[in-house]
Amino acid sequence: MSSKNPMVSTVLGWVLTLLAAAIFVMSATMKLTANPKMVPMLAQLGWQQSQLNLLATLELGSVILYLLPPVAVLGGIVLTGYLGGAIATHVRVGQPVYMHIVIGLLIWGGLYLRDARLRELIPLRRK
Repeated sequence: MSSKNPMVSTVLGWVLTLLAAAIFVMSATMKLTANPKMVPMLAQLGWQQSQLNLLATLELGSVILYLLPPVAVLGGIVLTGYLGGAIATHVRVGQPVYMHIVIGLLIWGGLYLRDARLRELIPLRRK
């Protein structure tokens, strides 16, 4: 897709990117506002309410990096690390992690489609 129509690839990449970013921004907002639904859920995962601002700040900082083209790959790496911690937390308490995997695919799918340098670095080849 990317070699035939780079504009379509770029637009689709930004759609996936903004979807992934929106998920993190919504999560961070719920933490910053101490959303009554979020606080008990995070407590069940072992997080204290006093830690929510730090988690939200890390999420928002990572999303900012991810949205800025010059450092988007770094942002993707940092968001992937954040997701790794979330996955470990959920696995530890026996909860499913399917959504986290989907979010990771959105992060890297969006980056791959919108960044030609990444496509050159990791080419998908047909047999």
